[in-house]
Amino acid sequence: MAAAEMYEDGAYQYSDGEKSTDEQIEYVAGLVEEHDLAYVEDPLDENDYEAFADLTEQVGDQTLICGDDLFVTNVSRLEDGIEAGAANSILIKPNQIGSLSDTVDAIELAVQNGYETIISHRSGETEDTTIAHLAVATDADYIKTGTVAGERTAKLNELIRIADDAV
Repeated sequence: MAAAEMYEDGAYQYSDGEKSTDEQIEYVAGLVEEHDLAYVEDPLDENDYEAFADLTEQVGDQTLICGDDLFVTNVSRLEDGIEAGAANSILIKPNQIGSLSDTVDAIELAVQNGYETIISHRSGETEDTTIAHLAVATDADYIKTGTVAGERTAKLNELIRIADDAV
């Protein structure tokens, strides 16, 4: 959702009006229930750990509430989220935090605390296949490569090659 982009002046801005944080939580929880959503990414403001915790408590047993902007692959932000009970999964973007060591630290902390890990591409990616190897090496729960086209297909093809080599 990238709801942080919608959050302005203490409310979530929609074309037909605005929603308070509690209304946004209720709205997202309703979408999860109504559409049986398996995954919701950044449904709330990136600095509102408490709201993420409230939503996770409501629907986290039936869907992944994923923190991307909430955690930004940063161990310190993830620690704050864990303490608050915010989200139940984390989007991992190696080139967001800056080093593979920091990336692996975030993955390990997430796994140790029961968070599911999703290794992800970033917009403007190249055909580099590092995230495919990182997903396999860390036994990530998921990999997010985007639509099947160009540079994103390279990552999927690399996963196939890795699987073929493992057999």
